[in-house]
Parts: sequence; structure tokens; C-alpha cells
Amino acid sequence: MPPFHLAFPVLNIEDTRRFYVDLLGCIVGREAEKWIDFNFFGHQISAHVKPEQCDGARTNEVDGDNVPVRHFGAVLDWSDWEELRDKVAASDVPFLIEPRIRFEGQAGEQGIFFLQDPSGNAMEFKTFKDMASLFDRG
Repeated sequence: MPPFHLAFPVLNIEDTRRFYVDLLGCIVGREAEKWIDFNFFGHQISAHVKPEQCDGARTNEVDGDNVPVRHFGAVLDWSDWEELRDKVAASDVPFLIEPRIRFEGQAGEQGIFFLQDPSGNAMEFKTFKDMASLFDRG
């Protein structure tokens, strides 16, 4: 699958770098005074300093959670998802939506959690017991 590209606003470069590199394990790509690229699980994301555009995302109720409508994220292998979940739990970064397993024991069983970066950008990390069910319609 070809990588996607996503650009998003941030408050500042240094807090952004710490979050994406130290917590999520991203690798820094190109950067300048007002932007920085990251390898986000094989995809290119570009953080642009634009504080006036860093407002919190509005939410929508999904399966009992107030999910930020505007969010991005990654679908990880189960063990990688658990490793990241545990790393976040051991950090001082709170979960926006706590880790949980949806549809346990059913088709489409998946783990999810949400985080928010220092600029208020929401992201979801999910995994599936059977990756083939990622695009199933249920």
C-alpha cells in the first residue's frame, strides 16, 4: 500500500517533536523553522506551526465514546498496538479515550485508543484480531 501524506497545524516544533519522536517513535524527516515531517508508521505527516488553527476537534458519539470527528491515526499489528498502549500508559500523556477491545470474540474484534498531541490534534490507534476484517461491512 502506498504511504499517505497528511499536513496539520501545531503550536510549536519542539513540543511536537518530543511527542511524535519520544512517545510514538516516529523518525524525523525534513524540517524547517515552521514545519517538520515525520515517518508516522510508514506514512508522511507534516506538522506546520499555525497556532491559530489549533482548536480542539468536535466530537461525535461512537459506540459509547465521544470520538473527535477530526482525527488521524494508524492501524497497527496487535502486538505493536499493545506495546504502544503500554508505553503511553507509562508516560505522563493521558489517553483521550482509554484503550479497550471492541467486539471481543466477534468478527471485527479490535483494540482502540485515542491520544491528543500537545497542539490538540486527536489520533486513534487501532488493531484488529483479523486484519482482513479492516474493511468488512459487518
